[in-house]
Amino acid sequence: MDVIEAIKKRRSIRSFKSTPVDQKTLDAILEAGRLAPSWANTQTWRFIIIEDNNIKTQLADGATPLGSRNNVVLKQAPVVIAVCAELNRAGWREGKPTTDKEGYWFMFDAALALENMVLEAQELGIGTLYIGAFDAKKAGNVLGVPEGYSCVILLPLGYPNEQPEARPRKEISEIVFKNKFGAR
Repeated sequence: MDVIEAIKKRRSIRSFKSTPVDQKTLDAILEAGRLAPSWANTQTWRFIIIEDNNIKTQLADGATPLGSRNNVVLKQAPVVIAVCAELNRAGWREGKPTTDKEGYWFMFDAALALENMVLEAQELGIGTLYIGAFDAKKAGNVLGVPEGYSCVILLPLGYPNEQPEARPRKEISEIVFKNKFGAR
């Protein structure tokens, strides 16, 4: 599969088969994340692999509303990857943020690694779901994330038990401007 095909075929999967994801497949997904670009090559991301059902339940119940879609998916998925990032390194120099994005550059870097992993997962027949609506501090407590790091996103993954239709996308003419915002 080429990259554009993986991009076009990727869907948010909210129902997974109970089939385990083998270590070779998981390693390939993690390797894709490891190879992502980052600010000044800081590589501030850290990946926590959660396969233990008790920990998945603690994570889901501690960081998401009970019975919510995200709560259910986190418990059902065979694997959850918690993508964490070191704070105050990406986008920083000499102890200060170097952009007007303040100290949030770590999220961009984590997202770059995450997108690589999601596209590799798609190529390998593994479904994924980005979960950003969760309590990062509570998730961090459950997962033992140390001070100086933040849990950025949760990525449940496994073999899809559904095939959602593609969601509508805006036309390129609606999102691209020339030279200035709004100029066509």
